Amino acid sequence: MLSVLIPTYNYAIFPLVSILFEQLEKAKIDFEIICLDDASSRFHNENQEINTLENCSYTILEKNIGRSSIRNLLAKKANFENLLFLDADVIPVNENFIATYLFHINSEEKVVYGGVKYQTEKPEKSQLLRWFYGKSRESLNVQERNKDEYLSFLTMHFLTKKKLFEKVSFNESMAKWGHEDTLFSSDLKKKSIKILHIENPIVHLGLENSIAYLEKSKQALRSLKYLIDNQLIDPEYAKLSKKEKELKNLGLKPFFLVFYHLTKGIFLKNLKGKNPSLFIFDLYRLGYFCNLNSN
Repeated sequence: MLSVLIPTYNYAIFPLVSILFEQLEKAKIDFEIICLDDASSRFHNENQEINTLENCSYTILEKNIGRSSIRNLLAKKANFENLLFLDADVIPVNENFIATYLFHINSEEKVVYGGVKYQTEKPEKSQLLRWFYGKSRESLNVQERNKDEYLSFLTMHFLTKKKLFEKVSFNESMAKWGHEDTLFSSDLKKKSIKILHIENPIVHLGLENSIAYLEKSKQALRSLKYLIDNQLIDPEYAKLSKKEKELKNLGLKPFFLVFYHLTKGIFLKNLKGKNPSLFIFDLYRLGYFCNLNSN
């Protein structure tokens, strides 16, 4: 009845699989948990323990195929019509995580997303930027997410049908990290496929340090430029590209670029520090994106 699909790369996922397995057993349904390792180099021995659990498998790919391709491959391998995707670096908040998703399985064509939370205690200084961003911009309740049901969707975990996923899968031309969620939700919106937001959160555990997160943020902006340049999304769809277009239309982009080059050193010092400002983070990313589109 339910295929649970987990892509992983250099992450120990046996604890996550154990929790899901226990909940699925309790639900007394037909299920499988399929885990694909994208040719990573670590945690193989720990993750091989997954193969000792009934209806669970862990397979290491010979070649790295990327975040989009591995999710599509997982869906192809699934034996059941209902697909529950989870990222490797998450953990369910509630003991009824699986049961809550099962409650929303019906014939309606939709994607179901349960939301994300972050740890309440502050992490170490080096991880504060990612933590602040996650708590402020991603950890939203149902009411907040429904204000923009598509852009508030994250692919950390979601439930859908295999037939629907065959209509809207992950675009494999995106070889680099960043904005897979944006493209996937844009494709759903174009096809008028509903995203149902519910309260069934996971905790996102994979906090990068601020230096790594800044680099990933820049890669995400390069991916956003790729999506727009290749007409995969409208520049009006993503908030940051929409703001860049507004600056350009108002003739303010050259002035903002001067401001960005003068201040980016100061901004980076703040963003790597003990009290990173999300307002400064927004300005820094907008400046970087404007600069990308001026070359």
